[in-house]
Amino acid sequence: AYRGQYGFDPAAGNLVVEAVAVEAVGAVDARGGDTVAQVASDPVAPEPVATVPVHFPDGPQDTPMFHRGDMDAGSRVAGPALIVENNATTVVEPGWQSETLADRTLMLTRCMARLKRHAVGTKVDPVLLEVFNNRFMSIAEQMGAVLANTAHSVNIKERMDFSCAIFDGDGLLVANAPHIPVHLGSMGDAVRAVKTRHGATIRPGDVFATNSPYGGGTHLPDVTVVMPIFVGNRFPAPEFWVAVRGHHADIGGTTPGSMPPDSKTLDEEGVLIEDFLLSSEDGFREAALRALLGAGKYPARNPDQNIADLKAKIATCRRGEAELKRMVDEYGLYGVKAYMGYVRENAAEMVRRVLDRLPEGSAEALMDDGSVIRVAVTIDRAARRARIDFAGTSATRPNNFNAPPAICRAVVLYVFRCLVDDDIPLNAGCLAPIDIVVPKGSMLDPDPPAAVVGGNVETSQCIADALFAALGVMAAAQGTMNNVTFGDDTWQYYETLGGGTGAGPDFAGADAVHSHMTNSRLTDPEILETRFPVMVEHFGIRADSGGGGAHRGGNGIVRRIRFLAPMRAAVLSNRRRTAPPGLAGGQNGRPGRNRVIRRDGAVEDLGPLGVADMEAGDRLDIETPGGGGYGAG
Repeated sequence: AYRGQYGFDPAAGNLVVEAVAVEAVGAVDARGGDTVAQVASDPVAPEPVATVPVHFPDGPQDTPMFHRGDMDAGSRVAGPALIVENNATTVVEPGWQSETLADRTLMLTRCMARLKRHAVGTKVDPVLLEVFNNRFMSIAEQMGAVLANTAHSVNIKERMDFSCAIFDGDGLLVANAPHIPVHLGSMGDAVRAVKTRHGATIRPGDVFATNSPYGGGTHLPDVTVVMPIFVGNRFPAPEFWVAVRGHHADIGGTTPGSMPPDSKTLDEEGVLIEDFLLSSEDGFREAALRALLGAGKYPARNPDQNIADLKAKIATCRRGEAELKRMVDEYGLYGVKAYMGYVRENAAEMVRRVLDRLPEGSAEALMDDGSVIRVAVTIDRAARRARIDFAGTSATRPNNFNAPPAICRAVVLYVFRCLVDDDIPLNAGCLAPIDIVVPKGSMLDPDPPAAVVGGNVETSQCIADALFAALGVMAAAQGTMNNVTFGDDTWQYYETLGGGTGAGPDFAGADAVHSHMTNSRLTDPEILETRFPVMVEHFGIRADSGGGGAHRGGNGIVRRIRFLAPMRAAVLSNRRRTAPPGLAGGQNGRPGRNRVIRRDGAVEDLGPLGVADMEAGDRLDIETPGGGGYGAG
């Protein structure tokens, strides 16, 4: 697929096969007869080979252990029991019975009524609560698998810069897959914006697209596809919603990749999509979508790729719809809706338990542009509620480090979900006991049409650092996503880079990972070099960049990319002038550095924000920050 030294020629129509899947279907001879009816007439009680202690939910019990080879057809074993064989162990829990059928399969049946229990803070069966927790999360995970398999762009297909989630009829987050935290905590705002704007006009089959930062979005490259789900004849109110948000490699703007470091207004960052009807019962509205993507002063550079990814997102939502309706068929509409509420109630109680032991505190995070994020956490012990107050945070910035309110809520949701030890879905219930106060006109609730592309990726990281510091949980992580874009009218590429995470009271920071509000992958070098005219010359850990202390901060990374064709590259980052702070006497992590190394050896410092026209042979060097250390070492 390569054409000369500049990579493959897209105009030549070359086909690149990235993956091939083969499915084989086999058959076995059916065994005749009714196996259940062919058991021995008189049940046989085998002898146990040993007795061992086993921990069950009600406590440890001395449990007989049987060898499956000793169990003839008709053998029955009452729980608790263990049935062992060469490659498996079957646990027969108390209240259950195992019976060996004629074909040697085991049939387990309940022989004692299940005890009724209540989950923490709710009057709901904890077993079913766990079942629904996992079913809801599984639906979001299946949606993610569909998107990764059907998307076109490297950014979504390979880097997996996307998030999928399901919502109740009011647009409240119920569950998600473990995707991108800054997406997940803010998507509910986008769903509710669509619901409010279109209301009773919404029809079955409607699918909407939005990227409006002032309508529940984050920044323009993150396009969210929202779909209402109607059940039976219950029309016109949707019973549920599903949504998927993915970062498009380009949505227009002044630089390829739509992450301009120097944007000052929203229109410089790309095409604005406000609750656009993407598809309906009449079909996919491609002509209207193309007109939208081609509008404005800085239109999208690759609408074909955008359309392919948006169609993949519609397929993703269809999978979510199918799985939710399957749950309704299995448990009933009111059962599913009830457990959506129980899942949130349980999450709220888990956060209240965190608040019972959490200290109050305050902190600030200084950013490279001189702005500051201040936060104070106060807790009402009697009411079991927390107040997160961002008073004193800098006003709306003249640059693009402004973060819409949905981002701030997403960070708070992420931080408090991290503090819950139990395995619960990240959902709207986590914020039920928390009041968030953001000053109007601040950089966390900016005045339109302020630019916001850096707020989603950079400011969100510093909000997280400030909150964790205020709570005494951990030192600052790298405090940036190290956004790198490059391209031209043909190619557009975007990536975020990992760095060091902060250390805590009993742990060291992690090296070279995506931290806090991002959770994407990095494109494999083979894919990157096949799709784009670049070469990854070096990618490794940046030694000794983490802050020292009783527990050391994690190290950043070094990434060097050689360009094989002329392109425009841009870097949007933070913590190049300010260091990631240590905590409790720990040392700061080392700031990052962005440079261009020209083919003649000349070195140009890009600073935290920079654009460079790269020629063939030039190299872009990114060194990401380390995390802060914890405690005096």
